[in-house]
Amino acid sequence: MTTISVPLPSNLEEFVKNQVKQGRAANKAEVVRRALTMLEEEEAVQAVLQAQREIESGKGLKGDLKKLAKKFK
Repeated sequence: MTTISVPLPSNLEEFVKNQVKQGRAANKAEVVRRALTMLEEEEAVQAVLQAQREIESGKGLKGDLKKLAKKFK
């Protein structure tokens, strides 16, 4: 695991401290890891929603998936 140092504005620093104080995380690092995990998950959800919008607008691939996969080999 890598350690990084990131400057935080005072409001975020206070938020991190409060998360630990309230028992929502064991330490500051856990708060940051959880926040980054949530960001990663949100980006994945947004990618799925974007793909869905593309399919609904007719931009998706159509046809037999096996045949399409063979074209990309």
